[in-house]
Amino acid sequence: MQQTMTQEKIDLCISQDEEAQQVRAARTDPQAFGQLYNRYAPSIYRYLLSRLGNVEEAKDVTSQTFLTAFEAFPRYQHHGYFSAWLFSIARSKYVDYLRKARNRPELLDEGDQVNREDPLQRVVETERVGELKKCIQALPDEEQELLRLRYVAGLSFAEVASLLKKKEDAVKKSVYRLLARLQSQLEV
Repeated sequence: MQQTMTQEKIDLCISQDEEAQQVRAARTDPQAFGQLYNRYAPSIYRYLLSRLGNVEEAKDVTSQTFLTAFEAFPRYQHHGYFSAWLFSIARSKYVDYLRKARNRPELLDEGDQVNREDPLQRVVETERVGELKKCIQALPDEEQELLRLRYVAGLSFAEVASLLKKKEDAVKKSVYRLLARLQSQLEV
């Protein structure tokens, strides 16, 4: 599992040039789109799972995201990051899903807690995660989205900035200020 996560992180850390080469290859060979799928599907899925809180729903919306991307791919103009384009589709599919489902998702699932052998450590960890969850849920949607895109989906600051149509430095400052604010809230 650790090796898979490490490999996944490595796969996401490619240059814009490498990404552009993969996009060009996928334009001439539809099967090459599968490489783009393999690269980005895990992070799209994690992002959607964090929004929906349900494995099956996240899988379904991830599938819808890539089906839409594949169908729209001939019209895609490669400027910036392909991942930002994919995440814009995923966000749109998430909103569509919410319109249909009419439910409010949770940012963190209780099952995400770390299972420790020491019962006291488990209690402390559970309380700490609960406090963090409350702090995050109290944030405005835009700030929750920043956390999801950066830490759940694993997007770089540049990719988040491209997706949100903001400057990279502004995104970095926002994230770091947000983390400092959350940390100070947890220390109180």
